[in-house]
Amino acid sequence: MARKLLVCSIGNPGSVYRNTRHSAGHSVIELIRESLQYSQFSTDRQYGGLVSKGLYDDTYTLFQSPSFMNISGKPIRSAWQAFLQGLVQEERERALLVVLHDELEKPLGQVKLKKAGSVAGHNGLISIIAQLKTMDFLRLGIGIGRPEARDSSTVARYVLGKFTSYEKGILETKSLDQVLKHLREISKLP
Repeated sequence: MARKLLVCSIGNPGSVYRNTRHSAGHSVIELIRESLQYSQFSTDRQYGGLVSKGLYDDTYTLFQSPSFMNISGKPIRSAWQAFLQGLVQEERERALLVVLHDELEKPLGQVKLKKAGSVAGHNGLISIIAQLKTMDFLRLGIGIGRPEARDSSTVARYVLGKFTSYEKGILETKSLDQVLKHLREISKLP
């Protein structure tokens, strides 16, 4: 039996932040939804955010956090609790939480799977760890690259900038395939 996965994306909400590098997790989860032909995202009060599920395959439940990146912990915790409540005991014991987030230190399109370890100052992950009171969840960092300048104002402008059409194409052709491969492998873990 495949493990049930709650796949969550973190980023900033609203049309102003749609397709920004900082919201790469949201961009990729939308690509996952389209690729798997899952339902449109819709508000789920129990989860406290936007949810999409498969019509024929319930291995993955997709959740898009409605909060700003730096305070993602509470909605992720609420979604995780709601997800677990909907599972039978055997599924609950094997279920895993997977968080999709932007990864400034990885080249555009590269995806890194990580469990525990340093969050490299990523405030969204820090918030999730604080709310869950554990680092026991999987992280898929979506590489967005880094500007050459290291000063905070340049980095902030970069991460809050919109993906170019070329960059979106990299997410669609490179990141999506890697993320789906990781999710398939995770769901098959013993």
